[in-house]
Amino acid sequence: MTHHFNRYHFQGQHEGEQVLNIIHRHWFNILTHYLVVFGCAFLVFGSIGSFPILFPEAVTPANQAFFLFAQNTFLIFLWLYGFLVWVDYYFDVWIITSERIVNIEQRGLFIRHISELRFSRVQDVTSSVSGLLPTILNFGDVYVQTAAEEERFVFRQVGDPFAIKSEVMRLSRVASQENMRDLANALEKE
Repeated sequence: MTHHFNRYHFQGQHEGEQVLNIIHRHWFNILTHYLVVFGCAFLVFGSIGSFPILFPEAVTPANQAFFLFAQNTFLIFLWLYGFLVWVDYYFDVWIITSERIVNIEQRGLFIRHISELRFSRVQDVTSSVSGLLPTILNFGDVYVQTAAEEERFVFRQVGDPFAIKSEVMRLSRVASQENMRDLANALEKE
């Protein structure tokens, strides 16, 4: 099987299937997590200068070594949390192809769930934008209702959810029309 060079190629892609859209969560989602990381890091670095001023009696060589050890340990865990947030953000992806939607959900470092939904199974698509900032920045959730085992596909905190909803609905209509044509052709052959 030969593959044409395509910038957007993923493992499990069918032959002739074209990637139409690759969707990650909106940048504001990761920003909110990193604001917590930067806030905690600011508190740690602020405590380095303010702790000796506020508690001068506690600044003995033994206490100072323990204090620096605790701060560095906290910074390592903070860095690890920031890394895990980035991994979750970067590897959570929804791929819309000419045939289906592929949902790749990363949970932690070593757990990845991959599910797919053919457009012919789509029953309803809903987009939801709730709140002032999501409205201003144009991000929200898109819910794809199906009749399959996994009843609902959710695109969480994605940019321009109304455009994604329109694209999924358009592709669903095209798949339904193709299924009707295939059914009509099969009935004509009988």
